[in-house]
Amino acid sequence: MTGGLSLRHRLLLGMLLSTLLGLLLGWGCLLWLGPEWLWLAVVAGLLAALGIGLRLTRTLGDSLAGLEIGMLNLIDRDFSVSLPDSGISELDRLAQLFNEASARLRQERQHIYQRELLLDKVIQNSPNIMLLCDSVGHIIYANDAAKHLFNARKGLEGSSLSELKAKVSEEMRQMLESERDGLFNLGLPEGENQSWHLSRGQFNLNGQQHQLLLLKQMTRELNRQEVAVWKKVIRVISHELNNSLAPIASMVNSGRRLTTENRDPKLSLIFDTIENRTNHLGQFIEGYARFAKLPSPKKQVIPWARLLPELAEHYAFVCHEPPRLTLLADEVQLEQVLLNLLKNAHESGSAPEEIELQIASRSGWRSDAADPVAGVSICVMDRGSGMSAEVLSQALLPFYSTKPQGSGLGLALCREIAEAHDGRLSLQNRQDGGLLVQLWLPQQ
Repeated sequence: MTGGLSLRHRLLLGMLLSTLLGLLLGWGCLLWLGPEWLWLAVVAGLLAALGIGLRLTRTLGDSLAGLEIGMLNLIDRDFSVSLPDSGISELDRLAQLFNEASARLRQERQHIYQRELLLDKVIQNSPNIMLLCDSVGHIIYANDAAKHLFNARKGLEGSSLSELKAKVSEEMRQMLESERDGLFNLGLPEGENQSWHLSRGQFNLNGQQHQLLLLKQMTRELNRQEVAVWKKVIRVISHELNNSLAPIASMVNSGRRLTTENRDPKLSLIFDTIENRTNHLGQFIEGYARFAKLPSPKKQVIPWARLLPELAEHYAFVCHEPPRLTLLADEVQLEQVLLNLLKNAHESGSAPEEIELQIASRSGWRSDAADPVAGVSICVMDRGSGMSAEVLSQALLPFYSTKPQGSGLGLALCREIAEAHDGRLSLQNRQDGGLLVQLWLPQQ
């Protein structure tokens, strides 16, 4: 009967009914028991009015109690609670709004949870080193790349930044202790130097000051920019020289025709010298242009059984065990790299029988991966004079050569081919004399 009444009308009707019924009950008791029992009639009327009022407002009380419990659950971040309908339009509207808010919060929490999973996946697989420290220098978060760099098998969380500084190189320790961003060099066991960049960030998290340390490997990027500059210089020089060589060659031919009747040997020698030097300069420019226009590698399975005998026809070497590894690479470019390395080994002063070629499986780091990946290590070793520290630091640069007739392109081209395959090229002196050149390529 009262299902369509509003909450306000329900309360007014309940007050009216409880008052009327209380008065009627009290008046009935007064007529039945007499005036001397007036107090009993009053008490009976009040109790009857109270009971009727409680009965009529029970739904309101249950609904408000349910809403209170639901709000407490929201405060406790429990968004699984929903309120039932009570039959009162105003309370049903509140219950509907509460249920919509709870559902929206559940969706938002699920969305945030999925984004956190995605962000954590990205951070954990990033090749950049990330360390999050609190205000007193304790590490509260470190990604997988940081654990690999610092050889922390059990993780870095819980340790202090000062403990970490005691285990790293002097260059890294100085950068970690400084309050500025910058570049530093990190030496690897195989003798290769890597360039790293350290950046810092300060922010508040849960009301406390935190510091974020981000270390990024910059070796490949710096090398790429350096090679890009060299290539641009080579293209400009090649263009200008080619523009000059063409008219010189044409003028030599014209001079020969004009002086056909003059059989002076000195004049012929002059023309021959100009022509020979022009051809030599053209070949020289062509070699640099080939370095500046290195094509993208066309990867295929390397046929070791055919490639190694072809290399041995040009330069002798010792390979103790035939490789059984599958490697995807550009065969032409890989052959060019190995020919250059074997040629350098023979020109180092080493005896041919002491020049070795080793091919083995070895894990390594790619520029776009945080974890080590499977790869193939190709080492060319000799027993020559080796290289000084100054030569080692500049040997991979274009135009740098210690040979009188060297162009300075051999090792630079080898490094360019290695990095085009997502690999790397490193050089180091051997303990008992000689040089070890390692070409590492990822195994796909």
